[in-house]
Amino acid sequence: MFNYNTIINPGKKVIYKDKGSKFYGFAVPVETNKQVKKALDEIKQKHSSAGHFCYAYQHGIEKTYYRVSDDGEPNNSAGLPIYGQIQSFKVTNILIVIIRYFGGTKLGIGGLINAYKTTAKLSLEASQIKTLDILILCKLSFDYKDISKVMRVIKKQQLIIKSQRLEMECEVLVLAKKINLKSFTKSMQAFHLIKVEILND
Repeated sequence: MFNYNTIINPGKKVIYKDKGSKFYGFAVPVETNKQVKKALDEIKQKHSSAGHFCYAYQHGIEKTYYRVSDDGEPNNSAGLPIYGQIQSFKVTNILIVIIRYFGGTKLGIGGLINAYKTTAKLSLEASQIKTLDILILCKLSFDYKDISKVMRVIKKQQLIIKSQRLEMECEVLVLAKKINLKSFTKSMQAFHLIKVEILND
């Protein structure tokens, strides 16, 4: 696994209607539980009169964390159908919130499952899903005299420099594409005194 699918920006708000009930769907990019809470709070403030705020989210790339919420709807009639669409579209680092305004007519369990599933699907279809490379954080340690060699490899491998401390003994933090990790470490190890430490793998 060298890449993953996600959204960079919030998707367009969508609406699904059934027997008078209105379901509004929102797709939001998230990477932490803190970001999830912030996004939920903002949506709840804007739609304070809605009856239900059901959602599902997943974040992480190779190790993922997810959670679902029915928010007062019958068990497993909302959160799981939403999460099912996240899995179907194979996306991560995403929160899908669906708010419901009750229209006066009960939909039944089957109707609710279909409504939340459909609204989640519409939310994802209205989002710009992108495929991104998995990036690995690495620390390079080397003597200052080797800086030109290191910078040549960094440029050739198209690494992203996160931070650098250039003194007699240098340390540079870079992000390397996972797919190129072996060739990158091999290039660095060719210069025997350049140490490569993989910080997240």
